[in-house]
Amino acid sequence: MSTLRKWDAVDHLNTEEDMALYLEACLEENDPALVAAALGDIARARGMAQLARDTGLTREGLYKALSADGNPSFATIMKVMNALGFKLHAEAS
Repeated sequence: MSTLRKWDAVDHLNTEEDMALYLEACLEENDPALVAAALGDIARARGMAQLARDTGLTREGLYKALSADGNPSFATIMKVMNALGFKLHAEAS
């Protein structure tokens, strides 16, 4: 008998392209909590301890802010995006 594992996006974020496409898909949903959670998934895939060092934020604070229940400030989102190497851009619809 096989055991079931909870699905985790981190298991599928193996390349920079995977991460960028995942974040782009989440941004298209216009849901701030989803975007924060996606950044959290990407951060876990890359290494939360390194992201904490790169942003100057605590690892625990990042886990909390980038969870589905978190409510990070825009400044935190920008620090995380920059540290992860992502750029936010505007596009006219």
